[in-house]
Amino acid sequence: MYARPRTIEEATRAMAAEGALAVCGGTDVYPAHVGRPLSRPLVDLSRIEGLRGIGDAGDVFRFGAATTWSDILRAPLPAAFDGLKAAAREVGSVQIQNRGTIAGNLCNASPAADGVPPLLSLDARVELAAQGGRRVLPLSAFITGYRRTALAPGEIVTAVLVPKPSPAARAGFVKLGARRYLVISILMAAAVVEKDAGGRILRAAVAVGAASPVAQRLPELEADLRGLAGTPSALVAPRHLLGLSPIDDVRATAAYRLEAALSAIGEALDMAAGAA
Repeated sequence: MYARPRTIEEATRAMAAEGALAVCGGTDVYPAHVGRPLSRPLVDLSRIEGLRGIGDAGDVFRFGAATTWSDILRAPLPAAFDGLKAAAREVGSVQIQNRGTIAGNLCNASPAADGVPPLLSLDARVELAAQGGRRVLPLSAFITGYRRTALAPGEIVTAVLVPKPSPAARAGFVKLGARRYLVISILMAAAVVEKDAGGRILRAAVAVGAASPVAQRLPELEADLRGLAGTPSALVAPRHLLGLSPIDDVRATAAYRLEAALSAIGEALDMAAGAA
């Protein structure tokens, strides 16, 4: 079965088919099926009106599920979204950025998904819809493990909701890969920092990707950064990484990832704090 609904209601009805798989940009789904037939019903969300675009929804910015990385790069967003834009530039090639969507990056639930750390640092939430209604989950609760999400059968992502940041907030993003583009991340770090008029950190949010089955915030480091007036990278220490659980794979060893994390986190923080 291949369905191409025009409304959310049509989409959730089509998703009720056993094993149905939502697809939009297809940049993750189709490569995963190269050389073998698609055995699951496909529900193509790309024609649903209102599912693509970034809007001001009062206290949040609403990123429609079908919003592409190129859309994000072109959008006039506050400085706190600079880390997300930096991640958007790292998603594959320009062709992939033109097709790949923000929701697809989350639903694929790869530990190396470039969009997840900056969205975690922005306290993003995920809006879900099914025939029974809608619900909203924190991003930290939506991705539940390696290639696993909280999506229930018949449910689709309709939007990513990001609380409006303070005008004083700034962001940084660092991706480590074997080359500049078209590469899976070895490690990523994202940070958002808000300072007061005297230059002290009021709030910091730090997230690390590709160093655990799911990208992680670092709450102990965030707490230690509050009130700091100096260079943030000087504060980052191995004890702040105890919540991470990197693995050895073809791209790097676990030990290398932990060592790289110290540098990447510090660099992202210094970018966000204006100290880079």
